[in-house]
Amino acid sequence: MSHGKFITLEGVEGVGKSTNLLYITEWLKKHNIKFIQTREPGGTPLAEQLRELLLAKRKESVDPTAELLMVFAARAQHLSQVILPALDRGDWVICDRFTDATYAYQGGGRELDRTLIEQLEQTVQKNLRPDKVLLLDLDPETGLQRAARTGDADRFESEHLVFFNRVRAAYLERAEAFPARYAIVDASQPLERVQQELGRQLERLL
Repeated sequence: MSHGKFITLEGVEGVGKSTNLLYITEWLKKHNIKFIQTREPGGTPLAEQLRELLLAKRKESVDPTAELLMVFAARAQHLSQVILPALDRGDWVICDRFTDATYAYQGGGRELDRTLIEQLEQTVQKNLRPDKVLLLDLDPETGLQRAARTGDADRFESEHLVFFNRVRAAYLERAEAFPARYAIVDASQPLERVQQELGRQLERLL
């Protein structure tokens, strides 16, 4: 049985991940590809509990290293219980965020040592990396304006613009470092054009 494809969707707040995830899943159904859809942090009961801890606003400041370790704890559980079994079955996996988000949010936004992230990545994932990272790229100021229309902001969404500028810069650095794995999609375009580009990227994985 062939190994499944692992696709992740990334971007700052307000880039339209939810809408475009729906497009991707409909595309996979149209092409009769067996797949699972999941998200990070989350994807299993334990990982979802860790997600709640990570996103909840609190009076106590959260140490960036503690945040990073919670992210990878959730990821380890997610991989062992959901992602790896699906890929081994030959299913495709479409995941809303993965480790590139950690490099962007904890490495870029929180300015944590990238070497520490690399060490945890290798420990938790071994050699597993996404086959394709679809990066919806958008000016963070525009993204935050869009996100503000969707409801109450969580702990991450409540960060200042300078934080998200660092996040975006880290994403773009990753895309430049790994051009074969990344596809940058301009999320400021009309939705139809965004989805046409997503479709082209998915076609290349067939």
